[in-house]
Amino acid sequence: MAYNVVDIANKIIANINTEAGDLISNLKLQKLLYYMQGYYIAIFNKKLFDDVIEAWQYGPVVPTMYMHFKEFGSSAITISDEIKENIIRLNTDEEENLFNDVFEQYNQYSAIALMNMTHDEKPWRQIFNANPKGEIDFDLLKDFFLTQVEDD
Repeated sequence: MAYNVVDIANKIIANINTEAGDLISNLKLQKLLYYMQGYYIAIFNKKLFDDVIEAWQYGPVVPTMYMHFKEFGSSAITISDEIKENIIRLNTDEEENLFNDVFEQYNQYSAIALMNMTHDEKPWRQIFNANPKGEIDFDLLKDFFLTQVEDD
């Protein structure tokens, strides 16, 4: 069974090293959710979360999460201490390791760099060019991210 996307988003946000001055905007969160979902599909052949990912002008977006965190605008997203204390642990060590690997790989980039990266990738490009705000579906994510896993 897939995870709740809010739990995955909060897990990403909780991993941001705010004490070192790191921040996460809604734009960056959207790209990290996209990469988390793509690699999860490639490795486990199932979705990390059920919410759709759409190809928007500034890259892949999970509309439900965009709206959830919209109040932050382009500012840093923050979550309460209570939420931080209740961050989920994924069901297996393999899932946790994948989450951590993808986070470590992609969190190092700025929101704009991540946006530019997604614009160069087939899932966003193919859908956006055909249907802006169209859904980037499971098969497209799987096909693309399998090539990324094989390259690693």
